[in-house]
Amino acid sequence: MRPKIGLALGSGSARGFAHAGVLKVLKEENIPIDMIAGSSIGALAGTLYGAGSDVERLYRLAQLFKRKYYTDFIVPKMGLIAGNRIKEFMKLMTFGKTLEELDIPVAVVATDLSTGEKVIFTEGEIASAVRASISIPGIFVPEKIGDRLFVDGGLVERVPVSVARGLGADIVIGVDVSVIKRNQPIVSIYDVIMQSIDIMQNEGFRQHEIACDCMIRPKVNQFNARTFTQLDEIIEAGEVAAREHIEEIKALIANWKESK
Repeated sequence: MRPKIGLALGSGSARGFAHAGVLKVLKEENIPIDMIAGSSIGALAGTLYGAGSDVERLYRLAQLFKRKYYTDFIVPKMGLIAGNRIKEFMKLMTFGKTLEELDIPVAVVATDLSTGEKVIFTEGEIASAVRASISIPGIFVPEKIGDRLFVDGGLVERVPVSVARGLGADIVIGVDVSVIKRNQPIVSIYDVIMQSIDIMQNEGFRQHEIACDCMIRPKVNQFNARTFTQLDEIIEAGEVAAREHIEEIKALIANWKESK
């Protein structure tokens, strides 16, 4: 008898590859993950893991991830990047599976652009759901699913703790990789958008932090959110941060068992 453990993987663009390091350490320490909720890059990492539950494979994919997999620039209308390449990448890397076919339940969080509503995908095509969740406003063209337009899930829940809880988790481990990089040079439209989103998300984050049983914060503030060039170091930051919380997580599990 043990608690159901949910992982809430947060938004953070390139810094989100720290999620791979966290997953590796949890697996090494035999901390079971029963379900995952992901926003933005957290949705991408969560579905890649859920498609095979193989940390080493996730590591290889993270280390191989390059700008060419997601930059198909277009004449700006609703965004700078069409997003078709990332969808093809996700279809290939998740073997064309649907969300309900994953090895463990994964919920993908996106934002309805028209209503501001938080939308949780737990079934259907993985590539479309992830593409919706990572659609940074102004950077990616919003993803159209049915008659609705979707943008970044991090806008409504930076670290989707409530979503993991809603999946049935008794204990929720959050991973927060979104930080405000203070006094950094702002030299492009991407920098303006990413810094603005980080500031906005920071304001509404406290309530989710309180609802979380354990919040892991990899030290990734020194890394640029838009540069996929230091992924080994970002992954290592995830490993280091996860190890710092292992005893806390084991205590949470032991206390839950005692209470039952």
